[in-house]
Amino acid sequence: MSPIGLGLAALGRPGYINVGHGEDLGSDRGQDAMERRAHLVLDCAYARGVRYFDVARSYGLAEQFLASWLASRTIPPLAVTVGSKWGYTYTADWRVDAPTHEIKEHSLSVFTRQLAESRAMLGKHLALYQIHSATIESGVLANDSLVDALADARAAGLRIGLTVSGEGQSNTILRALDIHRSGDRVFDTVQATWNLLERAAEDALSAAHAAGLGVIVKEALANGRLTGRATVDAASVHTRTLAREAERLAVSIDALALACALAQPWADVVLSGATTVTQLESNLAASSIEVPDDTVDALRAMAMGSADYWRERSALPWN
Repeated sequence: MSPIGLGLAALGRPGYINVGHGEDLGSDRGQDAMERRAHLVLDCAYARGVRYFDVARSYGLAEQFLASWLASRTIPPLAVTVGSKWGYTYTADWRVDAPTHEIKEHSLSVFTRQLAESRAMLGKHLALYQIHSATIESGVLANDSLVDALADARAAGLRIGLTVSGEGQSNTILRALDIHRSGDRVFDTVQATWNLLERAAEDALSAAHAAGLGVIVKEALANGRLTGRATVDAASVHTRTLAREAERLAVSIDALALACALAQPWADVVLSGATTVTQLESNLAASSIEVPDDTVDALRAMAMGSADYWRERSALPWN
């Protein structure tokens, strides 16, 4: 796995909550055009050393686009690490104005169905399968039959992970660390939101890393709010400090934000959610940035209250 990975949430479907997503896609949002765009970004990522690719059953046709790229470029399974997710079903039918874009269900039947679908699409490339947005409230971690099925899949050679979201990220991560079967921890990885605005899960992620789990950071750019794009929410006030520090260091805003995530001692992979090659190339510049201590101190003040952060995120419009 590479320090920077590529997430395909914005590449596999025409609607997403990243700021400016519709503008990035342009007017042609047909499936063929979207697949070509995804392949261009994947080509750039692979050429630049990205080796972790992150998809989900609910990311529209992201699994299909990734699978067709892997096949057309004859990339063998051991050359990359592919992670996918189960627990949400895509329901937008390629519409941006769909009343519901995805439906969440963390049942054993959905796991069984979606694992078979992901395996059929990705074949031997599928290395990591993650619960999509696990929470304590959903009961997914307390479902013994489901956890048994996860452990069985792990015993058969598939790495098992979970992604977390919301104010309860830390509690969910710590609960997952205590789940074992046959003396082994069930979860190999955890994927969580961390960025300069939302840092609440730091201690839990540090604990997960210390316990031997791989830690994947998602939404390091706060769904585009840490890219310099104008917004009218409270986050835009906080990002003025980021813009000032980026200008002082002569780097892009997004690269500095990603560099801060890469600098966390517990972070193994930080995801780029780029929609275009230009965005990806700017994101990848993060790997060459060493963030000075005074910048670290200055950017620490950007952190929002967790409740405020997740309230604003939930209000982001599709496209």
